[in-house]
Amino acid sequence: MIRTQLLGIGSYVPDRVVKNDEIRHLNDRHVAQEAVLTETDDAWIQQRTGIKERRYVAEGTYTSDLALEASRRALADAGVAAEEIDCIIFATLSPDIHFPGSGVYLQRKLGIADKTQCPCFDIRQQCSGFVYGLQMADAFIKTGTYRRILLVGAEVHSHSLDYSTRGRDVMVLFGDGAGAVVLGPKESDDPRDGVVYTRAAADGTGAEYLYLKVFDISKAPYLQYDPKDREHNQMMYPHMDGKRVYVRAVREMNLATQKALADTGLTWADIDWFVPHQANLRINEQVAQLAQIPPEKCLNTIQFYGNTTAATVPLTIDHWRQAGKVKKGDLVLSTVFGSGFTWGAAIFRV
Repeated sequence: MIRTQLLGIGSYVPDRVVKNDEIRHLNDRHVAQEAVLTETDDAWIQQRTGIKERRYVAEGTYTSDLALEASRRALADAGVAAEEIDCIIFATLSPDIHFPGSGVYLQRKLGIADKTQCPCFDIRQQCSGFVYGLQMADAFIKTGTYRRILLVGAEVHSHSLDYSTRGRDVMVLFGDGAGAVVLGPKESDDPRDGVVYTRAAADGTGAEYLYLKVFDISKAPYLQYDPKDREHNQMMYPHMDGKRVYVRAVREMNLATQKALADTGLTWADIDWFVPHQANLRINEQVAQLAQIPPEKCLNTIQFYGNTTAATVPLTIDHWRQAGKVKKGDLVLSTVFGSGFTWGAAIFRV
């Protein structure tokens, strides 16, 4: 039977490293000032999030630029030419512009727009984007719709954060980065080969607990604020009810992880690595404890990159693969949670 195989993986992060002690001095152009602009410090951030540093792009960088670098590396790893890609799935909450989606920009930058005219799907499931996209790709490949799918998660968060004490609870969490995988069909009767399992879910009653409302289609004009007036510009920044998000994330990621094992009949003896979404190290530690995951099988990168939303899962896998920890053929269980609320889980071989 046809199964979906991960053919290659790649990731990319910008060169600029922003440590916790620097972020408190940054203005909204990411330029460090002598004065402290945000009341926070390294100890405060690490205690609440586990984050030590994150990466920021240079001004003028688009999300599709990061996606391009990650895609090139994934294609090289797979030994697949860009012209062989017959479908692009691009997951992001920070598209290059409001529309069209970033998939067509990535297609053009790969040099295949006029060669393949492959379809480009843009999906907006935020931190859950990779698992949602993997489920789509798996269905496409198993039905024979496409044979070479490029699945990308990429984000530029640094341009849309509130660099002030008012915005610190969200601002300190996020970084810029991208991860990509190339997927294709494989003939196999082994139920533990390739993509073994995917499940996606959502609960829209939590939509206002983590959101960015700057483009409010019910208003004319859409951007109804004075960006220089701090009393009236809050809608241009992300908002989060941290306690509600934390509790729900722990609950759904734990339940999704346990359901994935129950549905497949697998145990932690079968799974090589647990790769959770990298929203907060404290969430991941809590999930690992509740789901009784062996600590040595838990992979995290939020310490180095912060939350890169749709990019976190492939970025984390590739980080530890480059470090020599993750090997070809290893079986990964990944679980994610994001705004919407959306969540899901997947089991697949690297």
